[in-house]
Amino acid sequence: MDAKFLHFLSLIVFLIHFSTAFIPQDNYLINCGSSINTIVVDNRYFTGDFSENGSSYLSEGKSISLTNPIPASNSSVLYSTARIFTSVSNYKFNIKNVGFHLVRLHFYPFSSQDYDLKNAKFVVSANGKSLLSNFSAQFTILKEFILMVNRDELEILFMPASDSNFAYVNAIEVFSAPKDFIIDEGITLISPNEIQDFKQNISSKILETVHRINVGGSKLTPFNDTLWRNWIPDEDFLVLKSAAKIANTIHPPNYQPGGATREIGPDNIYMTAQQMNIDKRSSNFMFNITWDFPVRSEDALHFVRLHFCDIVSISLQTLYFNVYINGIIAFKDLDLSLLAFHELASPIFVDFVVQSSDNSNIVRISVGPSDLSNNLRKNAILNGVEIMKIVNPVGSEKTAKTKTIWILVGSVGGGSFVLSLAILSTLLVLKCRRKPEPRRVESTGWTPVRVNGGSSHGTLLEGPVLGYGLKIPFADIQLATNNFDKNLIIGSGGFGIVYKGILQENLRVAVKRRVPGNKQGLPEFQTEITVLSRIRHHHLVSLVGYCEEQSEMILVYEYMEKGPLRNHLYGSGLPPLSWKQRLEICIGAARGLHYLHTGSAQGIIHRDIKSTNILLHTNYAAKVADFGLSKSGPCLDETHVSTGVKGSFGYLDPEYFRRQQLTDKSDVYSFGVVLFEVLCARPAVDPLLDREQVHLGEWAMEWQKKGMVEQIVDHCIRGQIKQSSLKKFSETAEKCLADYGVDRPTMGDVLWNLEHALQLQESEMQIESQAETNLSPRFVPGVGVGVEGDSDDVSADITTSRVFSQLITSEGR
Repeated sequence: MDAKFLHFLSLIVFLIHFSTAFIPQDNYLINCGSSINTIVVDNRYFTGDFSENGSSYLSEGKSISLTNPIPASNSSVLYSTARIFTSVSNYKFNIKNVGFHLVRLHFYPFSSQDYDLKNAKFVVSANGKSLLSNFSAQFTILKEFILMVNRDELEILFMPASDSNFAYVNAIEVFSAPKDFIIDEGITLISPNEIQDFKQNISSKILETVHRINVGGSKLTPFNDTLWRNWIPDEDFLVLKSAAKIANTIHPPNYQPGGATREIGPDNIYMTAQQMNIDKRSSNFMFNITWDFPVRSEDALHFVRLHFCDIVSISLQTLYFNVYINGIIAFKDLDLSLLAFHELASPIFVDFVVQSSDNSNIVRISVGPSDLSNNLRKNAILNGVEIMKIVNPVGSEKTAKTKTIWILVGSVGGGSFVLSLAILSTLLVLKCRRKPEPRRVESTGWTPVRVNGGSSHGTLLEGPVLGYGLKIPFADIQLATNNFDKNLIIGSGGFGIVYKGILQENLRVAVKRRVPGNKQGLPEFQTEITVLSRIRHHHLVSLVGYCEEQSEMILVYEYMEKGPLRNHLYGSGLPPLSWKQRLEICIGAARGLHYLHTGSAQGIIHRDIKSTNILLHTNYAAKVADFGLSKSGPCLDETHVSTGVKGSFGYLDPEYFRRQQLTDKSDVYSFGVVLFEVLCARPAVDPLLDREQVHLGEWAMEWQKKGMVEQIVDHCIRGQIKQSSLKKFSETAEKCLADYGVDRPTMGDVLWNLEHALQLQESEMQIESQAETNLSPRFVPGVGVGVEGDSDDVSADITTSRVFSQLITSEGR
């Protein structure tokens, strides 16, 4: 290939990378000991730390600039100089963006006539927290730390270990991390004795990178990473190389909101993986892929981040596997499609804090097949690993300078201390004699969204504290579910696993428990309680209570005996629903959604309408469920709510997806897909079908526009549906799937037309019966509204305004 073309191609790759690179608000790149600004191989611009006018970063202390007399041919230009500190000295950086920052310190121990940097021994701290203690380097070392900077200045201090010693550094990087780079919520603690949620805030700790591994891939340099990181291959860490087989793809990762980003891990991390090396002809092998990562035995706690991206499956919910850390099962029956928002090749990451046993010098990570994959091809994957030591802060950088001051304070203040102690004791006694303050109601720790207004369709509950009276003790939930017995699992979703349970007084409930590591758990938990603690409706699933003890997030609902609508349409082997049952179910769900949209001043938009979120009671009464993604509707003077796209693939409103403008018509679109799902008894998305049939909404609309919708009706009900009923139903679904929200009906219109379709179905059946007994078909008693006129009048659209009195009834539609 022509050399000029290769150069051009590399330039294009660089420009693409540069155009998508993360741009930190704080970004200090310092070439220490130099007055020259330079560009390094990853195309970043480092500035010298001093000039003729003095340094803008060096704050205090004694230091000198040192030049490497014999620069190594293969070393970075940053290692041509060093800053030498002969006393306590520091760099100070102004911080614009308070939050997590990455700090990298470069050490290259060259020798000069006056200094051999291998002999240096020193301490480094950042804003008073220790980074390195009694540190010395015998070879080139890059130390990377992630720390919270919660003030407008970052001070990095270097202090020689003794008067006869010195400190040094060759280069410093300080830049702000992306938002949500490290999240306190959802971290699991793995210790030799137990597994539980990590109860401390990781944001109060300093993390030092120990390993950053591209599993199944090649070495990645800062040039390939938007945060300028190095990732090394995993081959040297595999315990049994023959157990693993590399998987890769040429397609970029399918990044989803709420999942991993290019800053969490670059594309190349999620485009390669190690998978189980199993012969395609066999599915009975049970073994794990295991990696051993060396760590220092004296470092007790490590932060471990595992990266996953399902690039080996051809369809959802076909890959289940277990994850083990130090021989303890850290994640059982992991379903990547569940955590990855029901998308293939969608990157996610899971965080753990690992407490090593005494004298352990490795962190062992394994992945292996799950028992749930009995009827599937067994496999397990891993895409990336990051291991970071949790650094223990050991005091202030001022220790050496202030030791004598504290001795003086101690001797002078001894008498004052005794007097102060006596005064303090008196104040405490007086405080204890005061009348106790009124007991405050326990808060859930977050501020609810108030829902105002009312409707005759249901009840809006008002109260000063969200969820007041709905808290259920964790012990009661454990008892109700037999300590979360796997045999009581009745489903799973984006939030967590659902168990069947029995509370006191034989109340049957559905218990939804958050999946460990779910980064979206807290917002969904809050929203669900916000919505359901204030509304009651016959066609909305009721919230029985919730629990947030012991870092648990658990929601308890009324138990819906028949389960999700989807199970009764396809895939479960249940008896098929009749056409009348399907109409009544759609009408019930439409009533619930209509109330949701209109029951308060702003209304509530569900955002995740699908057949698995419509549940059926004993008598097949439909109730809308799962309000974790719900949003309050626009104010009276607004047309939409601007928000990030959420929902389920196949049901998602294309206008909302394009414009990120949410309205209640987005729910109408999703409901339209459900209507065709009910009619055709097939999934909203089926990747195993031909390309033109994969997306149900698009495929059904093609048949509807050709006037041949009867060709795709579920064969189980084809002989039951009257033509007029089918016409009304399919036209309603078609209008719901209009490209633009303004062209779609309201849920009130949808509700009317579905009731009309049911009326047409029953009317024709009664007309046929009456014809046999010579009864007049002009009036049908007991159907709700009399049907008069010819067939064209019967099938004509009737707007919400004509049926408003019908919708507002004592039956609480």
